[in-house]
Amino acid sequence: MLAALSIGLGIAQRTVFALPKETSASVELDTSAKVTVIDGETLNAFPRSQTVAISGARTIFAAYGRTTDVNAWIGDVSRNDITMTEEGKFVSKLTSGSGDDLPSPEGSDLWYLDYTKETALRITINVPEDVSLIIMSDGVAAAPSRVSVTWPLDNSTPWAIPLVVGGAIVLLLGLALLFWAVSHLRSARGPRRKSQKMPKLPRQPRYKPSRVRPKAIEGRPSKKAIEAPRGRRSSRTSMIAVLPVVLVGSLVLGGCSTDFLAANSPQPPPVAVASPEAADAEVTEAPAVTKPQANRIIARISAITAEADTDRDAAVAATRLAGPALDLRLANYKMRKADKTIKALSAIPAGPVELTLPQQNNDWPRTVFAIVQNDVDEEGQKFYVAVVMIQDDARSQYKVHYAITLEPGAVIPKVASAEVGTNRLSDDIGLLTIAPSDLAMAYSDVLMKDTESENYDLFEAEGDTLRVAVGLAAKKTAQKKLPSTAKLIYESALGNGQTVTLTTNDNGALVAVNLNEIETVKAVEAGAAVNAPKTVKSLLGKSLSTKGIKATYGDQLLFYVPPATEEGGKIVLLGYSQGLIAASELK
Repeated sequence: MLAALSIGLGIAQRTVFALPKETSASVELDTSAKVTVIDGETLNAFPRSQTVAISGARTIFAAYGRTTDVNAWIGDVSRNDITMTEEGKFVSKLTSGSGDDLPSPEGSDLWYLDYTKETALRITINVPEDVSLIIMSDGVAAAPSRVSVTWPLDNSTPWAIPLVVGGAIVLLLGLALLFWAVSHLRSARGPRRKSQKMPKLPRQPRYKPSRVRPKAIEGRPSKKAIEAPRGRRSSRTSMIAVLPVVLVGSLVLGGCSTDFLAANSPQPPPVAVASPEAADAEVTEAPAVTKPQANRIIARISAITAEADTDRDAAVAATRLAGPALDLRLANYKMRKADKTIKALSAIPAGPVELTLPQQNNDWPRTVFAIVQNDVDEEGQKFYVAVVMIQDDARSQYKVHYAITLEPGAVIPKVASAEVGTNRLSDDIGLLTIAPSDLAMAYSDVLMKDTESENYDLFEAEGDTLRVAVGLAAKKTAQKKLPSTAKLIYESALGNGQTVTLTTNDNGALVAVNLNEIETVKAVEAGAAVNAPKTVKSLLGKSLSTKGIKATYGDQLLFYVPPATEEGGKIVLLGYSQGLIAASELK
């Protein structure tokens, strides 16, 4: 019976008592809203992954991203919000908005992943509660009209097999016992001899008690009479007598012991529990991007800039570049168009991404710093490019403002992980060795004066290859090469790039700045002309000038600036990119 019960229960768990494999909810939309949103709480109504089926439009687009980012991208536009009722059914609520203009959602940098398909789309995702799913068509037509979500259920029966196996073992054991019992009965049925009768024993004389009462019993009990009786009967009797006394004593002590001990034992001091309002925990904002998201963004930027470099297309380049990085590229396109022998700039690599440092920011603009491996030489030495990307608003794409080649052997200080992110500091912060707004011109003074500069001791000279290439010694050498009929003058000015300051773990900062170095060549004798170098000629459109030529070189510089509290800490140039960005004839 036990075996049958166990096996039957195991089979029933896989058949009669089995739960469904999945559950689903669906909704039909009949609005003209262009956007449908399913928030993370609704998507996580059941645990595990979510399979979303969408249909009812010619083109179907779906993406998921951080809920705050999805809402910011949609803005004040009418939308359908899908939620789930307590009965487990989908309902849709139309939220009207004043706007109606939406860009194409495809390829936005805000999405963790996005999908596009014709007629019908089915995707399987697994998102947390702070992530929402956005569903659209092409940004012009109404959103798809049919949406359903399916969740797999845990219908596993871990006890089914143990019950069946255990029942089978019990069955085999029962059969074995049955065979043993049958064998035993058969062996017990053999021939038996009749037992012989034994002679009867003689009868013992009976004891007859005397009718005379002993004297010891008539009077007061003697000393021996009150002694505790002996033997098995006597012990049983004494136990019966003692048991009520023990019970009464235990009841009396049990009724008062708890309160007595509680009143007289030392009590532990009360523990102070801080309320959420009293907690002084620092609330940090979420990082601008995740690491996989940053990898996809950099890969897109690399592909688009490579296309722009090949076609020398300034409009395409402007979709993913801005600031100093765009200025350098546009000048190179113009020079290459005029002179085919001029080489293109180094491409922005697609990866691998070695370091991702996003800004902690729930609002805009947002900044992301990354280091990408660029190339490997024949000796196996790796070269890296540091990119600084900025997103101006929710509907804009990230654009590279700085693309800086790192110095060989540059050591990046320890920074926060991509999952935590860092802070972007103001340009006039006073917690560093020098304010970031003053950094570019202080370094320019070192390039112009070298050891005579009052800022010379602030910067680390070892490993600074830019100081060797365009420092004071290089400038003097270039001036000496000019003929006596010409004069070369050097100047510096701040570029149009943003100063980007991101904190490091030691309270220092990574600072990217833009410096413009200006070279002016003038003729010092009447009738003399100035020759323009090849690159200046291709950008200027002429090779000779009697008035003089002004050439501007843009420097993208990346520094590590130690905290002001670090004694003897020096500013280190981690990398730079330099190139001609403008040329003009003097008036």
